[in-house]
Amino acid sequence: MTDVVRNQPSGLDQLPDRDPEETAEWAASLDAVTRAAGPHRAAYLMRRTLEHAEGSALALPRLLETDYVNTVPTSAEPGLPGDEDLERRITAWNRWNAAAMVTRGSRYGLGGHIATYASAAWLYETGFNHFFHGKEGDGSGDQLFVQGHASPGIYARAFLDGRLTEGHLDRFRQEAGGDGLPSYPHPRRLPWLWEFPTVSMGLGPLSAIHQARFNRYLQHRGIKDTSASHVWAFLGDGEMDEPESTAALALAGREGLDNLTFVINCNLQRLDGPVRANFKIVQELEAQFRAAGWNVVKSLWGTEWDALFALDTTGALVRRLREVPDGQFQTYATRDAAYVREHFFGSDPALAEMANVLTDAQIAACFHTSRAGHEPRKVYAAYRAAVEAKGAPTVILAQTVKGFTLGPGFESRNANHQMKKLTGVEFRAMRDLLELPIPDSALGEDLVPYAHPGPDSPEVRYLQERQAALGGPAPARRVHPVALPEPSAKPFEALAKGSGTQEIATTMAFVRLVKDLMREKETGRRWVPIVPDEARTFGMESLFPTAGIYSPLGQTYEPVDRDQLLYYKEAQNGQILNEGITEAGSMADFTAAATAYATHGEPMIPFYIFYSMFGWQRTADQMWALADQLGRGFLIGATAGRTTMTGEGLQHADGHSHLIASTNPAALAYDPAFAYEVGVIVREGLRRMYGPEAEDVFYYLTVYNETKVQPPMPQGTDVEDGILKGLYRYQEADVVEGAPESDAPRLQLLASGTAIHWALDAQRLLADEWGVAADVWSATSWSELRRDALSCDAAQLTGEDRVPYVTRALAGAPGPVLAVSDWMRAVPDQISQWVPQDWNSLGTDGFGLSDTRDAARRHFGVDPRSVVVAALAALARRGEVKQEAVREARERYGL
Repeated sequence: MTDVVRNQPSGLDQLPDRDPEETAEWAASLDAVTRAAGPHRAAYLMRRTLEHAEGSALALPRLLETDYVNTVPTSAEPGLPGDEDLERRITAWNRWNAAAMVTRGSRYGLGGHIATYASAAWLYETGFNHFFHGKEGDGSGDQLFVQGHASPGIYARAFLDGRLTEGHLDRFRQEAGGDGLPSYPHPRRLPWLWEFPTVSMGLGPLSAIHQARFNRYLQHRGIKDTSASHVWAFLGDGEMDEPESTAALALAGREGLDNLTFVINCNLQRLDGPVRANFKIVQELEAQFRAAGWNVVKSLWGTEWDALFALDTTGALVRRLREVPDGQFQTYATRDAAYVREHFFGSDPALAEMANVLTDAQIAACFHTSRAGHEPRKVYAAYRAAVEAKGAPTVILAQTVKGFTLGPGFESRNANHQMKKLTGVEFRAMRDLLELPIPDSALGEDLVPYAHPGPDSPEVRYLQERQAALGGPAPARRVHPVALPEPSAKPFEALAKGSGTQEIATTMAFVRLVKDLMREKETGRRWVPIVPDEARTFGMESLFPTAGIYSPLGQTYEPVDRDQLLYYKEAQNGQILNEGITEAGSMADFTAAATAYATHGEPMIPFYIFYSMFGWQRTADQMWALADQLGRGFLIGATAGRTTMTGEGLQHADGHSHLIASTNPAALAYDPAFAYEVGVIVREGLRRMYGPEAEDVFYYLTVYNETKVQPPMPQGTDVEDGILKGLYRYQEADVVEGAPESDAPRLQLLASGTAIHWALDAQRLLADEWGVAADVWSATSWSELRRDALSCDAAQLTGEDRVPYVTRALAGAPGPVLAVSDWMRAVPDQISQWVPQDWNSLGTDGFGLSDTRDAARRHFGVDPRSVVVAALAALARRGEVKQEAVREARERYGL
């Protein structure tokens, strides 16, 4: 018994053993089996015992890996419904046309990818024929996240069912004319077909998880019954290296998202070579997903392997499959039977004996092409197991050969991702393999033809019948315009009145506005507040008890602050998505909500509030995908600017998010200075994104945590041609004492966001101490001013006489212009070429730093006194003040 205790894993001695003798007997039995039958038999018994315990729901840690075999054994495979022969012919036509499309496009040097769809064709076609629901039923259907490089196969199927023509296929990757096919799934470029942009690898799996979760959110909140919708994400095994690919696995497992299936095409190849050359990617992924609480279905070996497994009476074959690294298995797929006999079967006497009864043809079939991912019956069995599993999401690990059916020059070759065309000889071999009725006379060396069996052929009729049975074609994107009623004016009027004597930050002004809008009878429930575990930072805790935090489990504990007014309330119908510390997850939530108007026909109004430094800088790729997916909503960069985060330092100090936002054509970026500007912009955003003429844009507003008295909207403020276009005169120059107005040097100060307060202070200093009259302008959007100007420039090239708004607004304003903001100078400098006056700018270029706001602003040269010195220098260059005044100001202010 002492030996038993000594050999126990560390930590087990802390657990009470009520019957040490029984424990010793179990250990002794295991030792006996090991001695009598060998360690492999003992390991087999232990694995089977643990699998049995897991199936009996005993409270034991799960096995993270199972044997390197199919999860669904051949004896348990359900029969494939439908006509397998017709499905094979359909898939053959699609394989051909996908390869032909890319090869024909290579004439123009446009590229394209052939090998990915060739590898995954049956993974898609089995789903299209039997599982993927279209949108002609409840309007939602299933959501398909198609692997980007497989897009030629999806186009080929749409050509077969009549949704695309040969002309479309011949314009693959030729979009400049407006009617070409995009290279990858791009909803903005082909909005009737694609729902989700996926080729920025890693974003697809992350988005799919949050889409499945948002489907549940809509259902739990009573907005739409999404119980029939299933999310399918098609991924490559190499793609799983992206951190975003696995970032939300635990979320899906924790929340039991059984409306979600990942299909990972394990062809063991990345873009340039093996995925895990010295290891086993399937086993690694299985352990990763099982540990995260997923159901794992491995679909690895085709029917040619059934005979081999039947001969494996000792388990030697399974052991060998488990130990051979992926890189070596790729080599087996390209070498002859003699090589496989020597290097695979020759490693074990039991395997060598097995090989003796196998022909070279059998060995070649098994090791070259016989993978479960290439057989519709195997794929169907895996999919059926996935959709019937309840209580957890499922991942299907399907093994294939990259470049399957494209010939030995493509199959399993490291370079096949970069190979863009087949030769005439290769097309003839492919035709013969697929048994397509394409005559030699059609296969000239110049241009391989597309092939179609005819609109009334058995293949097309069968395809269309299957589509109809599943609720229409997929993928498909449908938009049923549903304009939301305009909210009442009262919430906006409250901001227009100002804050009286109370100091509030524009962050709080925005939160108060949305809180009021969430009370609206018609549209309040459609708001989706999203925050990455910083709600209290942004003053949103007042929403906790009223709106509730979404949790599919509700609140199963008593919150520690239950006796407080603003306690942390979780609810199954909660409205807030408080994601934890994950900007990527929050952005994926935002995208799902921002596109619900198309995915489910239910317009939602998401606002995602975050530290501005951790938004565009960290997740700009997702924001680009949001634009591609035609998302609508409000992104709120809080604690904005480079100098407002007192004490936080370099990594919190954002001086450039507006510059990044300006690169996104769908983003309307604003930097409001006052609460009333926030109200005007949000109101206009609701009209543009959710009104009768809804636009596919989204808004980025930066708000500040710096408390100020919020003024009322000045009388006569031009909302349309001022706040919304990006610039208006907020306060005219102070009267300069002792100088006629016409004699005082003049200046125009343009400021955005919190910098408006520095400009106003500088305006007073310039008038009182230097006799300079300065007008102060609020620049609510530098980037919108630039876009308008660029549009005018383009129009002028066509003969249309249009003058940029910024040029017209500043026309006749006396003196030079000095722009100042809490952003790097490149942000306001976007408009410099259209400003008729002499242009000058100040900004917060460089890294942020920890200090008080005043000290940080002095450091960057944007505090009011630095603005004064810069203004005097601009006037001195024009000869309107003496150069000595600049030196005197620097000395007086200690700069």
